[in-house]
Amino acid sequence: MSGHSHWATIKHKKGLEDAKKGKIFSKFAREITIAAKEGGTDLSSNSKLRMVIDRARAVNMPKENIERAIAKSAGSSELDNLKESVFEVIKDDAAIIIETITDNSNRALSEIKKVLNKEGGKLVAEGAIKWMFEKKSVFIIDLEQNKNFKKDDLEMISIDIGADDMSCDENDFYVYGNIQDFENIKKGLESKGVSIKSANLEWVAKESKEIPAESQESIKKLLEALEDLDDVQNVYTNAELS
Repeated sequence: MSGHSHWATIKHKKGLEDAKKGKIFSKFAREITIAAKEGGTDLSSNSKLRMVIDRARAVNMPKENIERAIAKSAGSSELDNLKESVFEVIKDDAAIIIETITDNSNRALSEIKKVLNKEGGKLVAEGAIKWMFEKKSVFIIDLEQNKNFKKDDLEMISIDIGADDMSCDENDFYVYGNIQDFENIKKGLESKGVSIKSANLEWVAKESKEIPAESQESIKKLLEALEDLDDVQNVYTNAELS
């Protein structure tokens, strides 16, 4: 898919680094707690919770942290104030979507504005750029970890299991599908012996945006600063970043 900016790969690497500091565990804990609160603690019937836990395990989140986050979903009054929100930003012709989970929307917005004032970028009205993206099931496959598969093999497998698009770079193979097909695609890849590095529901750009080399570092700096905010869960962009 031409719309993939490779920011997912950059984020994955950054996530592994952050996990060593423990910061990413706090974000996953909040996401796990909300997923359990919304859909229950039974993994067999709560696909959202399963997905989040799989992502948490991928960055080596301790089992006790995961169990504690699930347990917190039972009767916690703190969760009543938690809210998921989406903000939209433009910087140097790049469109950026920010997902937050917070108990204080005003604080989250204020912190985002501080980052934008420092790093550049402008908040835009809801829907102003979201139309440029689609919510997709996204699977990242590390080619090094799947040496027994050629790229053509992965393409045929992806088509057979119902994926609607795919792309590849030097290190990773990307598989895309409708959000309702997440579980089927995941199980299909695993049944073929494919090792999945990352599986998530993401905002994927319909078309990527080429960014001049002199602007790329500035955009990366903004994206990283936004992701570093406590209330921010995920950041997506249509910018083609190397």
